[in-house]
Amino acid sequence: QAPCLAPAGRRAAAISTPRALSSLRMQKVDDKTEVREYFNSEGFNRWSKIYSDSEDVNSVQKYIRSGHQETVDKVLAWIDEDQTAAAGQTFCDAGCGVGSLAIPLAERGAKVSASDISSAMANEAATRASSMDLKGSATFETADLESLDGPSQSQTSETCKPHFQKMIPKTQYQIGML
Repeated sequence: QAPCLAPAGRRAAAISTPRALSSLRMQKVDDKTEVREYFNSEGFNRWSKIYSDSEDVNSVQKYIRSGHQETVDKVLAWIDEDQTAAAGQTFCDAGCGVGSLAIPLAERGAKVSASDISSAMANEAATRASSMDLKGSATFETADLESLDGPSQSQTSETCKPHFQKMIPKTQYQIGML
């Protein structure tokens, strides 16, 4: 029988047969499907409330909301500093959620192509954007990261490089704290 660990005084089940072990190995998780299904149902309800003006959120949700807004504000400050959005530059917001970054970019004059793996999130972002007076434009679609079409990797890297160079020194400490 295979060894197993359990808290003192408790019995733990052990998987001892090759067939049982084989069965566990055969269970494949489709991560994209799980993420898509979560953010099209329960996840959408939770996260869209967090990223709204609703006061019906708990202390953890308020903390997430304020941390997310702080990040968005920092990114927008960098973009305001170099005037790329005001100049009508094109931005890609992959994993746009409810449009927390895409919409402010379009308000500043940028052309934003935004996507999310969740149709519920992308549709909510489009609804929010449609009620705004945008200087630029924002389009929202349902897509996962691997299916996005756009500039080649080198073109994307050169376009994003100035922003990444600003972000890296500021985030190294935060990443080290994880």
